[in-house]
Amino acid sequence: MYVVIFRARVRALDEEYSRVATRMRELALGQFGCIAFHAVTEGPDEVALSYWPSEEAIRAWKSHPEHVSAQQAGRERWYASYSVEVAQVTREYRVAC
Repeated sequence: MYVVIFRARVRALDEEYSRVATRMRELALGQFGCIAFHAVTEGPDEVALSYWPSEEAIRAWKSHPEHVSAQQAGRERWYASYSVEVAQVTREYRVAC
């Protein structure tokens, strides 16, 4: 399993951002094999974690036309800066309390 860590400095968010973000989440989970997706925004900082079964699935997602368009809008309108990290998960465990 892989995790994509997206960190951004938010410039401005609007209604279109919310609509596009919802669509991107649905697309990633429904068509590209994304296992889970979690995002939080605190002040000007946004962090999103998405979990994937393979690097191939991540690459397919990255190059999908709707996602490419969303990335461009992010660079032009919504984010002042961002970074993306891809890491392989080597261990996972859960504890119910």
